[in-house]
Amino acid sequence: MLDIKFVRDNPEVVKENIRKKFQDEKLPLVDQVIDLYAQALEAKQKAEALQANRNALSKQIGMLKGQAKKNPDQAEENEKKIAEITAQVTAESEERESLLAKQYELDAKVREIMLVIPNIIDPSVPIGPDDSWNVEIQRFGEPKVPEYDIPYHTDIMGAYNGIDLTSARRVSGTGFYYLLGDIARLHEAVLAYARDFMIDRGFTYVIPPYMIRGEMVEGVMSFPEMDAMMYKIDDPSVTDPKNNLYLIGTSEHSMIARFNGQIIPEAELPLNLTSYSPCFRKEKGSHGLEERGVYRIHQFEKQEMIVICKPEDSMDWYDKLWHNSVDLFRSLDIPVRQLECCSGDLADLKVKSCDIEAWSPRQKKYFEVCSCSNLGDAQARRLGIRYSENVEVVDKKGRKKVKKVTKLAHTLNNTCVAPPRMLIAFLENNLNADGSVNIPEALRPYMGGKAKLEKAKTYIPPQD
Repeated sequence: MLDIKFVRDNPEVVKENIRKKFQDEKLPLVDQVIDLYAQALEAKQKAEALQANRNALSKQIGMLKGQAKKNPDQAEENEKKIAEITAQVTAESEERESLLAKQYELDAKVREIMLVIPNIIDPSVPIGPDDSWNVEIQRFGEPKVPEYDIPYHTDIMGAYNGIDLTSARRVSGTGFYYLLGDIARLHEAVLAYARDFMIDRGFTYVIPPYMIRGEMVEGVMSFPEMDAMMYKIDDPSVTDPKNNLYLIGTSEHSMIARFNGQIIPEAELPLNLTSYSPCFRKEKGSHGLEERGVYRIHQFEKQEMIVICKPEDSMDWYDKLWHNSVDLFRSLDIPVRQLECCSGDLADLKVKSCDIEAWSPRQKKYFEVCSCSNLGDAQARRLGIRYSENVEVVDKKGRKKVKKVTKLAHTLNNTCVAPPRMLIAFLENNLNADGSVNIPEALRPYMGGKAKLEKAKTYIPPQD
């Protein structure tokens, strides 16, 4: 969310940014929100003037009462003046309350609009209407296509009797799965390896809440994203929408919300956090064959990276975060590439974003496994996340003093690994001609020392 004062002072910059994001339907909102803000400011100033006048009138009443005590002859005249002033105070109090109510209503409308005006994108972001305009930046590792066929990922898992989609569909519906045996162990091994990988890089491991309140949801994401992603928990006893609980779609939601309304000492920044959580997503719409199986599902687990830092450090952290993903995937013998997201593919809160895509030998193309985003101060502004900083100032007499000021922090996030998609990339890139799967050396301690997975003797094919 932008600062309303920035929008007021730079309306054309905001409008041009909206055009770059191909959201022209939002252009009228800029002038509308500026007008509403001016009305709210006017109501506030009038209310403050009435309050100042009330304070002066209250002093005048006190003075008249004091005079009446000292000079009883003035008591009757002063009582009349006090009555007139009191009537004026009452009338102005009612007017002030009306102005404050108007200001409150206008402020709410301003915030409602500000929540949908997109953040200012970084100048380096490529301009384009949708993800077909995303730009490949660089590749890491040599993508290979073996001479033998690579089966569909659920068939690879099925060869190990490692997946049961039929029972999951019967128990929970489509978009769910049971993982079994070595495939389930591989799933957990990847998560444990990713956890330790990030800890070794100086990140603090966190397990956050898996549900958050409605007002926290508003702080971390846009309404279209919320509607498309999040499951709301219907509780008839909850009367205030802000207290409704939602299942998180990623641990970023509860991780960022943890710092809601806090002022973080400068010395504690940056906060480098890596969090584990299950994730729950609606995944609306129909999808093609390659997005079936365990590619696009309603429940999965993920290891995430979160950074809260000073504004001047956020772009450096952005580069570090996506490089962490590259290094992790390459340590497991998976070729990847970095894909810069274009303006039309950026969510409204994002300043800059890129995807890390893994090579699929079966599809002979890359597919998304990680998403790294710099959100600037958008989430921090919505949630009131600030940091304190000592600044040297010069007073009116020319003396230097140190003053403590608070500023909005910047927030960033990146997928470390999400094993369902990670498993697809891992299995396809480490599959041998005989159906066995190589275990890279880095992952072996998490797989009981195994160097290879062997197919099950009795094969039960999955149904998908």
